[in-house]
Amino acid sequence: MKTADPVGDYILAMPQKTQAVLVKLREIIRSAVPEAEEMISYQMPAYKFHGMLVGFAGYKKHCGFYPWNGHTVAEFKNELEGYRTSKAAIQFPLDAPLPESLIRQIIDARIKENLSKEK
Repeated sequence: MKTADPVGDYILAMPQKTQAVLVKLREIIRSAVPEAEEMISYQMPAYKFHGMLVGFAGYKKHCGFYPWNGHTVAEFKNELEGYRTSKAAIQFPLDAPLPESLIRQIIDARIKENLSKEK
């Protein structure tokens, strides 16, 4: 059954410890880009602003943050030192505070990238 808040439903389906981190991550994203369209894409929360922007997913020991391209993680390689990463994903452990400033920087970079594609 679909609800008016599918991202909220996604978060509520996670273990309690994971929920707390995902709620905070959702707040960071929504405050960084309040105009973004929130949706479920690829079975995870995602945000669209002039194209796909970022997404996240909850896991037992970490939350995944997805900048929705194959190069943002490499661009922030130095800042992401100490976090597990892959080509297009960043893992934030549940037992450490989210790096809010870094997340905002990544979102800002993605916004600029999406807007530059429209020119």
